[in-house]
Amino acid sequence: MTDTDLLRYSAFTTHPSGGNPAGVVLDAGALASDDAAMTALAAQVGYSETAFITERDEATRRYRVRYFSPRAEVAFCGHATIATAVALAERDGPGELVFDTASGEIRVQTSTDGDGPPRATLTSVPTRSRPADEEADVEPVLAALGWSRGDLDPSLPPRIAFAGNDHLVLATATRERLAHLDYDFGALEEVMRRRGWTTVHLVWREGAGPDRFDFHARDPFPVGGVVEDPATGAAAAAFGGYLRDLGLVTEETRVRIRQGEDMGRPSDLLVAVRPGDPRIRVSGQAVRIPQDRGGVG
Repeated sequence: MTDTDLLRYSAFTTHPSGGNPAGVVLDAGALASDDAAMTALAAQVGYSETAFITERDEATRRYRVRYFSPRAEVAFCGHATIATAVALAERDGPGELVFDTASGEIRVQTSTDGDGPPRATLTSVPTRSRPADEEADVEPVLAALGWSRGDLDPSLPPRIAFAGNDHLVLATATRERLAHLDYDFGALEEVMRRRGWTTVHLVWREGAGPDRFDFHARDPFPVGGVVEDPATGAAAAAFGGYLRDLGLVTEETRVRIRQGEDMGRPSDLLVAVRPGDPRIRVSGQAVRIPQDRGGVG
């Protein structure tokens, strides 16, 4: 590969047909001051995000990374971070990377141990969450989703969770409710823009009991021009902080999130939560998507 190629990777999977695809440009220095060109390229790629390395220091393995959806720049994107880190690991070898993003410094550890493609673990910016406003946040989203109050899991209350971007977390009481997602795109986009959210993180806890940390998730992303994200690393980090803030994590815990299954793109996200630590670690593998040709454009 060459640094100016537009690469395509799928993150949080070991197979190109799964996970969340992302565009990756390892040397976008020529585009650093041209937001319109990066937005246009992201729209041409058609994935939920494309990552652009606009500055780099190879000696320290420090990179300035920007993320664009087909419509606009996004402050931080987890799956494109994993994809970019794996692309760099394949080019330069494993080790620690530092990404300077609009949300802050993101450290990423890459490894090639074991079978399959490289693995990357990102450490988020400090996370936080707060209760969602019933009238301004929850009710209009339920209306756009076609859900009722009775569809929600009362043990996991609605909150606004942050890990570089804001996400509304809504937990459903049943897997069937999560599976049958058919929402009003325009209505949900409008409320998300008004409230400044990147995705709505819809989750269902598998198994009974407060000590179960296996979840299924879906993330509508209409503000990015995409109906749904198959794997959302930023939302996964925010959700880890959400669980910590609710006091559900009392010791170092690994949370597993399965996403993309209802889209036919199964994704596996591992989230490490440590009590008292505001930063969350999100881990996954990524694999290159075969292309007929490389090159930007």
